Amino acid sequence: KGNWTGLDGDVCRAIAAAVRNDAGKVKFVPLSAKDRFTALQSGEIDVLYRNSTQTFVRGATLGFELSEVAPGFALFTATPDFRHYNPIGSVHGGLAATLLDSCMSCAVQTKLERGFGYTTLEFKVHLVRGMSVKTGPVRAEGRLMYIGRRTGTAEGRIVDANGTLIAHGTTTCLIFPL
Repeated sequence: KGNWTGLDGDVCRAIAAAVRNDAGKVKFVPLSAKDRFTALQSGEIDVLYRNSTQTFVRGATLGFELSEVAPGFALFTATPDFRHYNPIGSVHGGLAATLLDSCMSCAVQTKLERGFGYTTLEFKVHLVRGMSVKTGPVRAEGRLMYIGRRTGTAEGRIVDANGTLIAHGTTTCLIFPL
């Protein structure tokens, strides 16, 4: 506990140095998958990194939050605004891709056993409606479809406050021992 070496430690110290102006402000918290998400949602921790937790400011640039989590389910919320716009005057599709990647992969992570990590192997996004500042709050809901020893799959959808579909997608995550 607290003794960091290798890539994880270096990354965490770099994040802490950039965000908190102090590379020493890194706290390692060993938690189960369910407890990690509960702690993130409550604000007890700031970010999940490689199946552990470190101090960082979540959603600092994109402004999205983990709003709900349950086994096989993760919900992120955001409100599109002008910082999300692209040069052609609409919300960049990257916001939808980021929200979907986050909710789908976290749905997979909720079912991982302690000592296992994951990474997104591939994901597919279907943008069916554009977003703008007029869209209002959106919900990105990720649901686990399959979990195995080496891969997990999930589906996700982004809807507005009226339940209108904005985007949907699928992901395959590679599962590996840490």
